Amino acid sequence: MAREPSTAVSPPRAAPARGAETAGGPARPPRRLGRRARGWLYVLPALAVYLGFAIWPALNTLRLSLLTWDGILPPVWAGLSNYVKIFQDEALYEAILHSLALIVFFSVIPIGVGLLMTALLMGKVRRGMTFFRIVFFLPQVLPLVAVGITWRWLYSENGAVNQLLDAIGLASVTRAWLGDYGLALIALGLIGTWVMSGLCMMLFLAGAQKIDPSLYEAARLDGAGALRQFRHVTVPGVRREITVAGVITTIAALASFDLVFVTTNGGPAGQTNVPGLLVYRLAFNEGDIGGASALAVVLTVIVIAVVSAVRYFTRDEER
Repeated sequence: MAREPSTAVSPPRAAPARGAETAGGPARPPRRLGRRARGWLYVLPALAVYLGFAIWPALNTLRLSLLTWDGILPPVWAGLSNYVKIFQDEALYEAILHSLALIVFFSVIPIGVGLLMTALLMGKVRRGMTFFRIVFFLPQVLPLVAVGITWRWLYSENGAVNQLLDAIGLASVTRAWLGDYGLALIALGLIGTWVMSGLCMMLFLAGAQKIDPSLYEAARLDGAGALRQFRHVTVPGVRREITVAGVITTIAALASFDLVFVTTNGGPAGQTNVPGLLVYRLAFNEGDIGGASALAVVLTVIVIAVVSAVRYFTRDEER
């Protein structure tokens, strides 16, 4: 009598534990650690550059601000005497006031001009829009030294500005604008307005392109005109870009140096002095490396405080 085939099913084999060895060899290590290590490999070059060219110079400047050093002889410990000397100098307070005044020309007016240009250029694609974008953004591409030299010629007694005023019958108001005691700071600020307006416009145009077109359609159905659409749709839609533009332009106003150095060098009679220019003079003209470092630290604190205030008030509006 033939034996029937066995129908018993063998129990399934348990899966090998994670990390246990398999027939093909030892188990592979977890991939999470490998991915984290590769991530650090990507970050390390940029981190090394940042530490070497930003963090370390900042710490070294803080160290030098506590020393008396002319750049040649061995430094001597000075403590906080450099800071005391700086805060007793009236030129510092005048320079800070000049920088705060430049915020109006470097930040407030360019943001307003950028919003106006955004309102004019956005919407339907118009012929020549690319040309206008390039023209208004061109000052950001040019070196500020070249910009300063160009405007110094434009503002001179025989420059294009006075020639234009003479041509339209306003010869009585012509002058050496950068040498005028009362108007030099305003003339310098208008250069900053010209430089920063294109940057603000490009930021706002990029932000406006992300706004949902249905919002404009809904506003038109509600009877909103172009001005109300811009006020209630465009401006809230580019609020983040306005914050970014405000931070960038404020830093440019407070830390300005090259444009001032090339155009007026602080003149006339110190009417365009800014903290950055004072740092340069202390370090390279007077050989006071410790005092220059202390002033640089004070300038850094001022920039951080003003920028933090700008961001705080913007955040409060968003809430």
